[in-house]
Amino acid sequence: MRKLTSAVLALSLFGAPVSAQQPADPYAPAKAIVADVNRIVTPNGVQENLVVTLGGARQAINVRGADRANPILLYIHGGPGAVEMPFAWSFQRPWEDFFTVVQWDQRGAGKSYALNDPKAIAPTMTLDRYRDDAIELIDYLKARYGKRKVFLLGHSWGSAVGLSVAIKRPDLLYAYVGMGQAIDFRAGERMGMDWTIAQARKAGNADAVKAIEALAPYPDSGPFTIDKADGWRRYAIPYGSLMADRPDPTLYFQTPRLSPDYTPEDRKAWGAGSEFSTTALWPRVADVSFAMVHEMKLPVIMLLGRTDYTVPSPLAAQWMDRLKAPAKKTIWFEHSAHMPMVEEPGLVLKALINDVRPLADQE
Repeated sequence: MRKLTSAVLALSLFGAPVSAQQPADPYAPAKAIVADVNRIVTPNGVQENLVVTLGGARQAINVRGADRANPILLYIHGGPGAVEMPFAWSFQRPWEDFFTVVQWDQRGAGKSYALNDPKAIAPTMTLDRYRDDAIELIDYLKARYGKRKVFLLGHSWGSAVGLSVAIKRPDLLYAYVGMGQAIDFRAGERMGMDWTIAQARKAGNADAVKAIEALAPYPDSGPFTIDKADGWRRYAIPYGSLMADRPDPTLYFQTPRLSPDYTPEDRKAWGAGSEFSTTALWPRVADVSFAMVHEMKLPVIMLLGRTDYTVPSPLAAQWMDRLKAPAKKTIWFEHSAHMPMVEEPGLVLKALINDVRPLADQE
């Protein structure tokens, strides 16, 4: 569920080498403008970067909102290791009028990668540990900001973490919101590969078909590695599996260069953390599945891109059809794939305002 393959990600993060004559951060003037435009200036607002210890590992969070009285929305990023904090400036500011939004760089990812010894935390990198980190973080946020519950939004890999939290501790949440929702990792990989082969055949791309078929017996057996996952996604992305109407998302992945919250050193840590996280975690999620979860004890909302085959939306939609919950809703984004928050940002905001935020008032 990495957003780009390693080579493209590296190019997007760092671009051309910076010469000795250039400033340490050539994007600093633009970042200052972005920081000022997005600055929280309301009297009861909150804007802070913090480091918290979760499960024995130091981890970075960013908290932003126009009114502390608003409910908290914790965003759990994808990947593994694909932090959202450095992208958030491009889409999140309108959310902050309705929620206090928390971005969290998970253990081994982004800013948090540099806060711990990778060798020490590598054995701890399991879905259960990330779930429990999230629970500890929610408890911390509730105490710090005086809240009884929070909203949880899980995206891509983060949707497996988020759904795990919702299953174990529904009492902590007003609702669970899934975006790019993972239901069954092997089934998702199989469906994504089949879709990509079908698109390649339509396009007459015999090389792509051959390359993807050569990955067998993945995902059904054999090594479950990030190289195998990247092996088919490199062909799926140009067909719109990641961003529906942006077959070349390279420029979008340069967004972190303008993030006021990410330094060049942070971007390097993100690259290293992404490689570290995916290598450590991907084999451990091979048999993770929520297919047998038929009932939830809290409201569940799905925000699904119609052409998302990075983490195939049809699996999540089918799961929702079977699910019993106090309230549930599947919202489709017809011109989105895996990234509705940037592909159709106005419609995502509308869903958050109309379908998510009112659930806090019903408690």
